[in-house]
Amino acid sequence: MPVDNDIGLFFRSLATPAWDRFDQVPKVVAVTGSNGKSTTTALIHHILQVAGRPTQMAGNIGRGVFDIDPPGEAEVVVLELSSYQTELARALTPDVAVFTNLSPDHLDRHGGMGGYFAAKRRLFAEGGPDRAVIGVDEVEGRFLANQVSEGPEDDRVIRISSGQKLDTGGWAVFARKGFLTEWRRGQQVAAIDLREMKGLPGAHNHQNACAAYAACRTLGVAPRLIEQALHDFQGLPHRSQLVGERGGVRFVNDSKATNVDSAAKALQAFPKIRWIAGGLGKDGGLSGIEPFLGAVVKAYLIGHSARDFALQIGETPHEICETMERAVTRAAEEAQAGETVLLAPAAASFDQYPNFEKRGEDFTARVKALIG
Repeated sequence: MPVDNDIGLFFRSLATPAWDRFDQVPKVVAVTGSNGKSTTTALIHHILQVAGRPTQMAGNIGRGVFDIDPPGEAEVVVLELSSYQTELARALTPDVAVFTNLSPDHLDRHGGMGGYFAAKRRLFAEGGPDRAVIGVDEVEGRFLANQVSEGPEDDRVIRISSGQKLDTGGWAVFARKGFLTEWRRGQQVAAIDLREMKGLPGAHNHQNACAAYAACRTLGVAPRLIEQALHDFQGLPHRSQLVGERGGVRFVNDSKATNVDSAAKALQAFPKIRWIAGGLGKDGGLSGIEPFLGAVVKAYLIGHSARDFALQIGETPHEICETMERAVTRAAEEAQAGETVLLAPAAASFDQYPNFEKRGEDFTARVKALIG
């Protein structure tokens, strides 16, 4: 008996006889990767709205694919897909597929990094998208881009990067020193200054901006409209979300940073950090976080893994607070002007909260109670 999930059934039932009447048939953009999926998905959706394109957003971002309306003329459905969803779907046929990045996560489910990457790769290998937007900052992304392209000048594949210039002779979008650049066939096509965009702080969000920009360019959206939309984007709750400011101190909620890689990216986004971390630690604990602790003025550790984390952050000043209430209070008391109180747990939430959203909401509520 064939077994399928909602994503597979969605793709298998998407096109209907009504599409024969459309001058421009609907399209599907599907986004996967370890980190940045939700922000990239929401950003693509936001850009399309600003550009006046009919669009709906669904998938792993909170709205089920069967809850959306049947897409109409020239409409774009933007889906966030997790490895759990891509692994099981019997049909994966997006028009544009996006791979943000890869870092260790869900390894118990997939039997290691090989199985985890294989689940993500299915979106490209099984679906055969018309365009593939692929982050090449990790070796897996470079392998995938090389595998699905016919050569460096094949512009069906758009390579993206945060931190390195890409000049392969094909189509690339990269961010360096706060500037996004589109490069095509050896020439610069467009450039956007990302430095003052409050909804997209840090190199990891610049990578998300590159992925969203590239996906929207494949849909024919002009660079000036994309730039306008990037300025307007407010970010998503629990993902580098600016909760408020008091006395020159910023309070940022990145509760979605549930693994070391996403927490490391958050720690690179701000210069002086009062770091709230901890929860239900994952395999490996904080292994790999050491190179990113330079900006941490002090860590305030909470949850089940608080004492384990204290042993893993070396000489970084820290305090075991156990609860969110005490961590927020102590960090706010000690923070100086120019510093950021950052919730980036590097751990799951299930020891104290039902999900990362509730953890972020608790942080937000306690910050707002403090700053008025």
